[in-house]
Amino acid sequence: MIENSKSNAAILIIGNEILSGRTQDTNTSTLATWLNTLGVKVGEVRVIPDIENTIINSVNLLRKEYNYVFTSGGIGPTHDDITSESVSKAFNVPYEKHEEGYKILEAYYKPGEFNDGRQKMIWMPRGAKLILNPTSGAPGFYIENVFVLPGVPSILKSMLGGIKNKIVGGNPIISQTISLRTFESHIAESLTAVQNKYKNVEIGSYPFFQAGKLGVSIVIRSDDKKLIKECSSEVMNFVNEKKIEVVNRE
Repeated sequence: MIENSKSNAAILIIGNEILSGRTQDTNTSTLATWLNTLGVKVGEVRVIPDIENTIINSVNLLRKEYNYVFTSGGIGPTHDDITSESVSKAFNVPYEKHEEGYKILEAYYKPGEFNDGRQKMIWMPRGAKLILNPTSGAPGFYIENVFVLPGVPSILKSMLGGIKNKIVGGNPIISQTISLRTFESHIAESLTAVQNKYKNVEIGSYPFFQAGKLGVSIVIRSDDKKLIKECSSEVMNFVNEKKIEVVNRE
């Protein structure tokens, strides 16, 4: 495990469409990659339905266990977009119209287009601060350590720059990948020995299938470049001893 990261986070993906398989979740990867660059380690990801009590309980549990919680989905204009109101209830604060958000959307839409459905998107917990949306106007928000973002991947991604200065992390988490033409069972014992020696480095092994042949990618992750280099050298020592073909290093 990476024990010297200063901050951690949980990601809460909200939406029946994700659980049903109709929509593929790419926001987890986007958020986790972005957080790693800020030195924030993602410790947990949950995918939950659009059910009020489930959202409330999940938010309350995660916000106590992690430095940051990022939710994705359920803040649009339709009847099943209940994330904002559920977060209000999780914090036990009134759910109300955000005056600044109202002005932003009123100016964004043409006269007559800012209907009741769209006005729903600026109802938020009292005390929430806006996360500006450069793509489609409708803002997200954050309250204490919970950041509430939309489910549309391109919109979510465009909004991350606006909250970068709100996140306090450690050193950026970096990684190195060594892809080998071998089986996990052939390197398991040697890899365990390296992991036991470098307890502050996260080492994972992931099988892959390429060009009709099986292989294993070893991913070494840490916020310390020196440790990654040392750990990589140890891995390459047993790779060379076992005469294993290296497919790629990056």
